[in-house]
Amino acid sequence: MTDDIPARALVSIGELARSTGLAVRTIRFYCDEGILEPRRSPGGHRMFDADSATERLLLVRRLRALGLGLGSITEVLLGERSIAEAIAAESARLETEFRSLAWRRASVRAVETAAPTQRAERLALLSAAQDGGAVHDCLVRFWWRILAPIPRCDVQGWVCWNVPEPPADPSVDEVVAYAGLAALAVDPEMNSVVRRHLWRMQPDLIRDPRELYADVGDVMVDVVTLITEGVRPRDGSEVDRFVNAHATARGERDSPRFRERLLIGAPDTDHRIHRYWALTAQLFGPRVTVGPAYNWLIDALAHATDLADEPTRRT
Repeated sequence: MTDDIPARALVSIGELARSTGLAVRTIRFYCDEGILEPRRSPGGHRMFDADSATERLLLVRRLRALGLGLGSITEVLLGERSIAEAIAAESARLETEFRSLAWRRASVRAVETAAPTQRAERLALLSAAQDGGAVHDCLVRFWWRILAPIPRCDVQGWVCWNVPEPPADPSVDEVVAYAGLAALAVDPEMNSVVRRHLWRMQPDLIRDPRELYADVGDVMVDVVTLITEGVRPRDGSEVDRFVNAHATARGERDSPRFRERLLIGAPDTDHRIHRYWALTAQLFGPRVTVGPAYNWLIDALAHATDLADEPTRRT
């Protein structure tokens, strides 16, 4: 017992238990964990400063009631973290846990509500996409590979525009759609199919992929406006700029032959590409993404090429 604390200011562990409503064994546990520092009486019994120990234990009790772990509580008691910071961290942890549980709940319901003949297929689909955050990361990596060698800092805006965030509280349809995107992203052939769709013929001859990416991106921004206004694919300045961007990137000029080559061999009708953008549209809602804009351009180019070929076919 020290000289600076009067004997009357110290209480036994039993008295502290009665004043705080905590069990003696709980107080002993807190002592062993370093949360509470007892003093020793001449007889070796644990003794505590009544005011500071009570205040400390009440704070521990209240933080524990909110679900904070002993590690976080200890940091607060040691002054390494404020109460506000500890609460904010716990809130973030709960948000992550909630999203995980919401995802699992929607997945379970998706399997439960599937037709008996589709249940095994849906179970396989959802078991491979158990976490929305992991699926989102998978989709981001997928598009980084597709758009390489464009620097990731340039691709990031495109990714934010076209890769849906996992819904915080997904419906059955949303969790199935998101899992469907994941399945397409890990398809062994999907990478090469989409690269040929976007970069068109002979991508190895492209002089400056970054410039081509930027030029085509500018065109698609304008096409998004046309789609929003209900304009159907048609020949015009958007198609001219699209073709010119590809021709310039390869050191060529826009010509009927070059336009035909842009369409030859590209997997524009591959069902996987259209399914990817259909699922993305389902998750984004009315927002127009790059997929529909790009398909609009290709359809417009094909239409313009067919019109140009008509006089030749007639003769």
